[in-house]
Amino acid sequence: MPSTDNVMDKLVSLAKRRGFVFQSSEIYGGLGSVWDYGPLGVELKKNIKERWWRSMVHAREDIEGLDAAILMHPRVWEASGHVAGFTDPLVDCKHCKNRFRADDPRIKGTPGQPDAQCPVCGSRGTLTAPRMFNLMFKTFMGPVEEAAAVVYLRPETAQGIYVNYLNVLQSSRQKIPFGIAQIGKAFRNEITPGNFTFRTREFEQMEMQFFVKPGTDQEWFEFWRHERMKWLVELGIRPEKLRFHQHTKEELAHYAKDAYDIQYEFPFGWQEFEGIHNRTDFDLSRHQEYSGKKLDYLDPATNERFVPYVVETSAGADRTALVTLVDAYGEEEVAGEKRVVMRLHPALAPLKAAVFPLVNKDGMPELARRVYDDLRRHYNVFYDDGGSIGRRYRRQDEAGTPFGITIDGQSTADATVTVRDRDTLQQVRIHTDRVVSYLGERVKG
Repeated sequence: MPSTDNVMDKLVSLAKRRGFVFQSSEIYGGLGSVWDYGPLGVELKKNIKERWWRSMVHAREDIEGLDAAILMHPRVWEASGHVAGFTDPLVDCKHCKNRFRADDPRIKGTPGQPDAQCPVCGSRGTLTAPRMFNLMFKTFMGPVEEAAAVVYLRPETAQGIYVNYLNVLQSSRQKIPFGIAQIGKAFRNEITPGNFTFRTREFEQMEMQFFVKPGTDQEWFEFWRHERMKWLVELGIRPEKLRFHQHTKEELAHYAKDAYDIQYEFPFGWQEFEGIHNRTDFDLSRHQEYSGKKLDYLDPATNERFVPYVVETSAGADRTALVTLVDAYGEEEVAGEKRVVMRLHPALAPLKAAVFPLVNKDGMPELARRVYDDLRRHYNVFYDDGGSIGRRYRRQDEAGTPFGITIDGQSTADATVTVRDRDTLQQVRIHTDRVVSYLGERVKG
């Protein structure tokens, strides 16, 4: 494994070279901390989202799906506290024009005072006093740009779930406890984004809000805490690279009773990419207050009315994808040559197999095309007839493709092919009739 100080640089280079992630608007110089997913990246993220959706919605009877709009009534964000409280204190350097969070540990002295020193240019006394900056992106609805027309790009997907809680409950005929799951885009005008796709201004969330009876909330909180960690390990992420971090009283959001982050040990340190939160009845109570609509629940068994508590699981789809990429990246020496390999879980791998005719003659390309066409009906696969077989293997190793299928001279004689395993490098010979089922047994899970 390469040293931690350059693994991110190598991963960013590989991501562009193999088509996982590109800098947004690169031909115009790029747009800061906004990224585009290429042919392999979009497949990886789609596989993660589909696996999450299957585990949350399809595999359970007590969770329903939702796709709420990005634009919502501005009162939603007043009720949620985002208009008043979703702010960061910022300072500017009047000399070099850089901007920082006021609590940036690199700042020496007190911003706004003569002793403050800029962490970039080193100037003293040039940092402004902190100013509060709201992280929500604003836009206007309608033809006139005025205060009454202001709407926001949502900074999280959860509020769309809360305002639809009654709609889903009644239309699905669910009973509490039950959950609502959603995958969608969110936007935050981050001041200190960075570390590739870890902190970006446009991102995708996978959130599930589980509505429970007060008094049962901590039991469900523990249940979902362990379920989420188990799901991540099943993605093939190394358990020793994962840990829980419980929020201290100082870290805990004002509405939360308890909260845990799931952290991964990135090359830049332990960082959170998913959270499990006991949000109490804060969200539904606030929306009930601001909307004037009753959002309490009548328990048919006890005839008791209550505002449900919410246990939230909130995962970043982009951060989860980054975790899988970092965790999969490896370097090793094989037969005296350096091999870069992405050991992605076969179920997440963008390409499940690549098909190679050993040479472009003697009937090998025709048989290879037949094998490729058979596989393509079931899986996302790749056909490559360019360059030496070793070079083709290396390209697919970097793409994270778990299996390479080679058609050689023997193949045209007895209809068998060689299947190479990306991780073990072992090769087995199987009949062409078995290729689809052979892959099926190994790429699902």
